[in-house]
Amino acid sequence: MSKTEKAGGMEQWQRVARRIRVPLGFLTAALYLFELWQREPLASAIAWSLVLVVPGVALRAYASGYVKKNRELAQTGPYAYTRNPLYLGSVLIAAGFAMALESWAFAVLLAVVFAAIYIPVIASEERFLRSAFPEFEEYCKRVPRLIPRLTPAPPETAQNADGDEPGRFSLALYLRHREYNALVGAALLYLSLLFLRPACEAVLNWVR
Repeated sequence: MSKTEKAGGMEQWQRVARRIRVPLGFLTAALYLFELWQREPLASAIAWSLVLVVPGVALRAYASGYVKKNRELAQTGPYAYTRNPLYLGSVLIAAGFAMALESWAFAVLLAVVFAAIYIPVIASEERFLRSAFPEFEEYCKRVPRLIPRLTPAPPETAQNADGDEPGRFSLALYLRHREYNALVGAALLYLSLLFLRPACEAVLNWVR
């Protein structure tokens, strides 16, 4: 296979990955609930999972308040540490819930899903950012793709797409991106971890 054919195949998979990542997320949640039905989680594991889930949800919320899609390259806040804080937050959340369930099989499944879906999506997004923002190349040299650096990298330029103060968290952007859905989803999963099995068992006992 030639390099051109490989590149074409990768671009095609990137388009597919962007389309299926949301439905795949719902499918993964359904599998999680099924696995939860198969095993009773330990209270200690649920408590320890908060160490990853809470920072993950907070990171996604914080990062969403800096994103001005297609108008401005975010380089401040969490974007001064990692180029993909939203995806890093998702990794933390997923790892936390895998910890709560204490299922290596589910943890491996999450790792495979992330590698198959989000790595191509990140590559596709970076290709767009590289073409849309001339400063992106220099930004890549200063800030790692996913694993955050220890100290914030200073922004090279301060873009201002809307006439407001650049580089500051915006609650309006957080609400516009509906990132509160991540908090709602995490809360619902924790309610499932705590009450799904007891509720289902109570219903089954009542029916019998």
